[in-house]
Amino acid sequence: MAPKIFLTGATGYIGGSVLHALVTAHPEYDITVMLRKTPEAFTSTYPNVNIVQGDYDSAEILAEQARRADVVTTATQTTPPPHRPPHRPHLNLLPNPTHLLHLSGTGILSDWSSPSRLGVLNPKIYSDLTDLQTMASLPDDALHRNTEKILFHAAAEHGEKVKIAIMCPPDIYGRGLGLGNTQSVFVRLYIDDVQKAGNRPFYYNEGTNTRSWVHIEDLARLYVRVVEAAVGKDKGFAGPGEYPGYYFAATQEHNHIDVSRAIGNILKKEGVIEDPEPVRVGLEVIDQMAKHPLFPMLARYLYASNSRSRAERAEKMFGYKAAAPGLLEGLETDVLAALGR
Repeated sequence: MAPKIFLTGATGYIGGSVLHALVTAHPEYDITVMLRKTPEAFTSTYPNVNIVQGDYDSAEILAEQARRADVVTTATQTTPPPHRPPHRPHLNLLPNPTHLLHLSGTGILSDWSSPSRLGVLNPKIYSDLTDLQTMASLPDDALHRNTEKILFHAAAEHGEKVKIAIMCPPDIYGRGLGLGNTQSVFVRLYIDDVQKAGNRPFYYNEGTNTRSWVHIEDLARLYVRVVEAAVGKDKGFAGPGEYPGYYFAATQEHNHIDVSRAIGNILKKEGVIEDPEPVRVGLEVIDQMAKHPLFPMLARYLYASNSRSRAERAEKMFGYKAAAPGLLEGLETDVLAALGR
């Protein structure tokens, strides 16, 4: 019997890419997706994918689909702070054995709330193998923490009933593979905010704050490997003891000023700005950028914080490494997409 996969977020940047990668790699899987709205070309592109209508407030639908699935895969990365945790309605209804792969993000590692860390290099690099105890004790104001606390609790209390893993990618770049959103967030927002810095690329403090990155195709490829591990009931899928299994997906890291300079050079080439050299701005300018009603400090997170991680678990289990072009090599694609060109 074909493995039954239930996937949420199938028209998003990440989820659409994950769905496409799963269908391409495993056309034999019995895949069901939950959609708020069905894109016009969805059924013709994925004729064998089952659709249920709903969203994260559809508790009964979530619970029913979870009961039927062998693997529940979430692929919606919510804008910080996260949406009300979506797994509470159906975690305890999952049969045994079932596997849950939840999408989070290394925003949870960010030092955005520590002013002394902003704009300078933080030497801390997190491991998805050796830092599980640290991850379990992060402060409640860490991004994605409200959902992850539920998953840590579920892993400790119900680890025999449901095997839990957390996909935790860093900043993502590259053109998405799906039918919905195909653009990453960072480049689009950064280009919008260049105008607020005098039509110049910008940085805060020293600009040496450093973040990890992954190409969307590499992330989707890793998703497939982890789902395969769940389907095969690989004991390495979940974490040791009371912990969920973490999968950091980073393939590289870059400091902010280098990324800013690269974007500036592309914007100058495209005739959008005259001076591509990044300019230093204060926090009062940063705080006027990337405005979000639920997260006033979003720009500090995006442009001034550190979030460094190593995908040691995936490398150990799957030999995971980058296959797609690096960020700086492929950045022009994202800039042109953000410009609508």
